[in-house]
Amino acid sequence: MKGFILAAGEGTRLYPLTLEIPKPLLPVGKIPVITYLVDLYLKYGINDIKINIQKKHIEDFYKWKATYFPREKIEFIIESKPSGTFIPVARKLKPEWFSKSIIVSNGDELKELNLKSIIKWHKKKKALVTVGLVKVKNPQSYGSVKMKGDRIIQFGEKSKNPLSLYINSGLYIMNPGIRKYLPKRARFSMLETNLFPILAKERKLFGYKWKGKWQDVGTWKRWEQAIRNWNNS
Repeated sequence: MKGFILAAGEGTRLYPLTLEIPKPLLPVGKIPVITYLVDLYLKYGINDIKINIQKKHIEDFYKWKATYFPREKIEFIIESKPSGTFIPVARKLKPEWFSKSIIVSNGDELKELNLKSIIKWHKKKKALVTVGLVKVKNPQSYGSVKMKGDRIIQFGEKSKNPLSLYINSGLYIMNPGIRKYLPKRARFSMLETNLFPILAKERKLFGYKWKGKWQDVGTWKRWEQAIRNWNNS
């Protein structure tokens, strides 16, 4: 199976640090966050990997690859400026590469889960998109979901009134059929706001609940938590 990683965000909540270092390259245990994610992919046989990055970060990411994965099959999809999380998957990946289900992940989160299990589950359900879900104590800070059985029937972004304790973990299994949902002239589009709510209404969005370690590094506090806890638990 093939894997894609979204790593072209601005990381504004970590300014001014991310003006110098792309957020996926921030260290946890002195190792860049995205390294843990690629290691997870490789552990489960996902060894054809593409990563979308900003043009201004090319040098940083080439140095990273040369240091950690000099021989692995990793290709960068380069954007002049961020186009969101939907466009890179639906438009930037060539149809001959994205012709079957692929695994997609945000590049700024730490995850430990059995990828074979979620892939097998996705195929069994014949889902268009499967969202990996984790249960947290503070769902107000994340995109939360309302479920009916295995289907996500409502998907909501950050809210004071979350739909449940289960949130979007930033890991997905996606089929090529998502392309038809992207408007042809769209220049910026997000999976979380422009695709998932539509699929939820159409009953084509599934949620896979998994128990395992998960930590995002999107704010100073969460990055500190990752540094203190990820390699010690």
